[in-house]
Amino acid sequence: MEMNKYRNNIIEGNCLDVLCGFQDNLVDMTLTSPPYDNLRSYKGFVFPFEEIANELYRITKDGGVVVWVVNDATIKCSETGTSFKQALYFKEIGFNLHDTMIFQKKNPIPQIYKKRYNGTFEYMFIFSKGVVKTHNPIKIDCLHAGLKLNGTTYKNYSRGEQTRSKMAKPVKKQKIKGNIWEYVVGKNKEDQDAKGHPAPFPCSLARDHISSWSNPGDLVLDPMSGSGTTCLAALQLGRDYIGIDVSHDYCELAKQRISKFSQNGDIFQNVEMQKKRSA
Repeated sequence: MEMNKYRNNIIEGNCLDVLCGFQDNLVDMTLTSPPYDNLRSYKGFVFPFEEIANELYRITKDGGVVVWVVNDATIKCSETGTSFKQALYFKEIGFNLHDTMIFQKKNPIPQIYKKRYNGTFEYMFIFSKGVVKTHNPIKIDCLHAGLKLNGTTYKNYSRGEQTRSKMAKPVKKQKIKGNIWEYVVGKNKEDQDAKGHPAPFPCSLARDHISSWSNPGDLVLDPMSGSGTTCLAALQLGRDYIGIDVSHDYCELAKQRISKFSQNGDIFQNVEMQKKRSA
């Protein structure tokens, strides 16, 4: 398949069929949220998970990552555990489970469950093909910036005997963000255009992952692109993208969102965004 034809385009088709035509070691990063556990209708299309996972491994570059946003249904009073089964399968076929992250929803939909707390999060598994090549960490301000740690101790997480040592240096101004990321779902203006899809994730979530695990000019894939959020975020951040979806309606929705962004010229200042994240 001539890949330049598909760069920066939304492809309508069965993602497995399309992926089988891609060359090996093509994609720098994949960010997607599959139709897990039939929690959503997705217009009745099937989801051959294992075949898709194997194709993702084949087409991912060494050092590249797959960000897999997923959750479990509750059936007959038990969560299915599908998310964990999928994570273990990714490991079985050669991926590393680089990180298990949490997508925490600030405004979860109230749910009426008997003897169960309201579900407020989804998993974000980060799978890597070998050692991760790119990590541009998001940083946040330290609560005690500049404080001298007189007598404060930190545990040394070495492979051998665990020890503690005193630190007297001032606390740094910033530190790497933790792996629980909070977002408002569906309320931000930029997310409103995705409401034609039953389960879009926030644009800010997509941007945070894309800026973390890829560099400008890299190729970002979403094999189940839905409303096109991953592709839109990649465009905003100066990456190339390929989106695939079997639904004609969702492909048209994704194209409309990308076209609207391009026509408005509301392009993000990539350099300034990167400066803010690495400051």
